[in-house]
Amino acid sequence: MQYTDYYGMLGVARDATQDEIKKAYRKLARKYHPDVSSEPDASAKFKEIGEAYAVLKDPEKRAAYDQLGSNWQGGQDFNPPPDWNQGWEFRGGGQGHDGGWGSGGGAETFDASQFSDFFETLFGGGGGGGFGEPQRAYRTRGEDHHARIVIDLEDAFEGATRPITLRAAEYADDGRVATRERTLNVKIPKGIRQGQQIRLSGQGGQGAGGSQSGDLYLEVEFNAHRHYRVEGADVYLDLPVAPWEAALGTKIKIPTPSGSVNLKVPKGSTQGRILRLKKRGIPSKKPGDLYVVLQIALPPADSDKAKQAYEDMKDEFDFNPRSGMGV
Repeated sequence: MQYTDYYGMLGVARDATQDEIKKAYRKLARKYHPDVSSEPDASAKFKEIGEAYAVLKDPEKRAAYDQLGSNWQGGQDFNPPPDWNQGWEFRGGGQGHDGGWGSGGGAETFDASQFSDFFETLFGGGGGGGFGEPQRAYRTRGEDHHARIVIDLEDAFEGATRPITLRAAEYADDGRVATRERTLNVKIPKGIRQGQQIRLSGQGGQGAGGSQSGDLYLEVEFNAHRHYRVEGADVYLDLPVAPWEAALGTKIKIPTPSGSVNLKVPKGSTQGRILRLKKRGIPSKKPGDLYVVLQIALPPADSDKAKQAYEDMKDEFDFNPRSGMGV
């Protein structure tokens, strides 16, 4: 995927003020509007500048976009990391919510479904969080805010309170985007799963006219773990076992996110066999299970003694692992 330079599309500098971006957009929108323009590529150009303005007019999308592209080099393929927007705090309806793309009329109302794959990859159908315009009623409840956070799998097993730092973008007095940070002590409930949300009452946008503040919704993801992978409430562990442990059977101690347990490896186990430990997954009213996937690990033939042991095995066993392949 090619990186899209939204500043270049509008012909403005990366530190342009909001007024400069708006003026550039309106000038180009008049030039390329399909109803009045005689340019042969007017329709395509109009969509491009609309997409650029939809990002750069919003402080939250603009700040996230700026950070994402800070290390991009021209001519290279662009592959945004999957966690590029974690820790950013957005206004509006949350991931996938298409709320308030326009500012109330005319050429500044956009159909996000017509935007490019680049836009879709970064912001989804609703821009990664409903980026609407500020509400201006005198007494209005504050907007809800949304952010993605990353926690350790062990926190979902035990519950924890962790400091979470969030970044939010806003326009400074000079019309340029500024980033502010805040750190909240967040209680992570035991049993939370990936994709679920933690609601912090009153931590969203400030209400107008003394009205109630909105809420903050934190969508949870898990850090990659060196031992486990997670599917819903179930946890999977790839467990290395020696050939003799798989062939003869044994009892071994294995790790789990809630502490070590003893596991019986049945006699005659084969590569990839799955052993299920009931209710050892993420705890909840209906707890998940822990699935242990056996991975047979071969000892290295890195000494004369080890090499001889393999030679003895070859002579001792009448074994052809490819006997069923017809060769």
